[in-house]
Amino acid sequence: MEPTTLGIIGIFVMLALLMTRMPVAYVMTLVGFGGFSMLISVKGGMNLLSRSFYDTFSSYSLSTIPLFILMGQLAFNSGISRRLYSAAYHFFGHIQGGLAMATVAACTAFGSVCGSSPATAATMATVGIPEMKRYGYSNSLAAGSVASGGGLGMIMPPSIVLIVYGILTEQSIGELFMAGILPSVVLTILFIIAIAIVCHRDPSLGPKGETFPLSAKLKSLMGLMDTIAVFALVIGGMFFGFFTPNESAAVGVLGILTLGIIKRQLTWQAFVNSLYETLRTSVMVLFLVAGALIFGKFLAVTRIPFNVAEWTASFDLHPLIIVSMILIVYFIGGCIMDALALIMLTIPVFYPVITTLGFDPIWFGVIIVLVTQIGVITPPVGINVYVVYGMAQKFAPDITLEDIFKGTMPFLLAILVGIVLFAIFPQIILYLPQAMY
Repeated sequence: MEPTTLGIIGIFVMLALLMTRMPVAYVMTLVGFGGFSMLISVKGGMNLLSRSFYDTFSSYSLSTIPLFILMGQLAFNSGISRRLYSAAYHFFGHIQGGLAMATVAACTAFGSVCGSSPATAATMATVGIPEMKRYGYSNSLAAGSVASGGGLGMIMPPSIVLIVYGILTEQSIGELFMAGILPSVVLTILFIIAIAIVCHRDPSLGPKGETFPLSAKLKSLMGLMDTIAVFALVIGGMFFGFFTPNESAAVGVLGILTLGIIKRQLTWQAFVNSLYETLRTSVMVLFLVAGALIFGKFLAVTRIPFNVAEWTASFDLHPLIIVSMILIVYFIGGCIMDALALIMLTIPVFYPVITTLGFDPIWFGVIIVLVTQIGVITPPVGINVYVVYGMAQKFAPDITLEDIFKGTMPFLLAILVGIVLFAIFPQIILYLPQAMY
């Protein structure tokens, strides 16, 4: 059978299996192994299978993933999120919609030590929603700001999605992390502007909170000095060449663990829970990486990615139009599939297209993470929405899924504005990587 034909059949088989809700990692592994064996040999397929899994789970570079996940889990169980929210609340609480603004700012800050969107949303839901409900905030704004703000954890370094993208495309993880900083700050500002506009139109959605004196604001910041120091050490050490990404992750784990012990905010049970969640999440991600590598090898043999790249390059269209078409695929896919799985499935196909068109792969990596970020707050998947809904039932059972989806709409528009902004001015993404490397 013609390799390209078999590759197309393999893609349709993969989509059919995904509709049965079979885990994405298993689907990619099964289709990749089967297709490669049919084109090369069963022995070659077995070698590919064993080598891919061994190389993935023994990879030194991939050890970054469990280390940063452990850092986030320790931060969550050490109560850092509450201190972050308290500081943001002291500065924004007295403004119309200020508590929602504080929640978004705290989500960005917590994302810098967590790297996971659902984890950030779950953490800030337990901290922010009760406070906003206490001050009479609407269900939609309270829950929507948490679900949307949690998505900032996908782009703020250390982002697990950016790490995996860097490994699959052989791009510098340090440059990707640096590229994610300014977009996450810009998105945070756009989210705050969206809250201000919504509350200006209907002040009852977000009443003003307490007003704190300058001394109280400064005191709240002092409680964050240790967290800021750890973040600066981890990210700054990597960017300035003092640490590799792996060493930075290890330093971050040690820093957060030390703070938790010194401040007596990390119990033995919380430590054990952190290890368990790290193991569970890391194995899931590594299985996805191994499956993506196997599926990518199969597609490479069929030459579909290169044929698609040549085909798109032959169009008499502006490269930005082609990129827009690719981003629409990511937008639709992000609404029905986990962002990490979607990126792993599509990178083998679209990455050659992007490089053929001459776009910067660092810029493209950040852009597709931003686009797939939309999927965490839109139906039918909307994982952040369901996470926030599940957490909210413990202390605000009157919050419905409809409330949360409605509350995410202003933030969805803010993300779209951000994507257009970064497409028109790519230097917002590329300035820091180019300045530092």
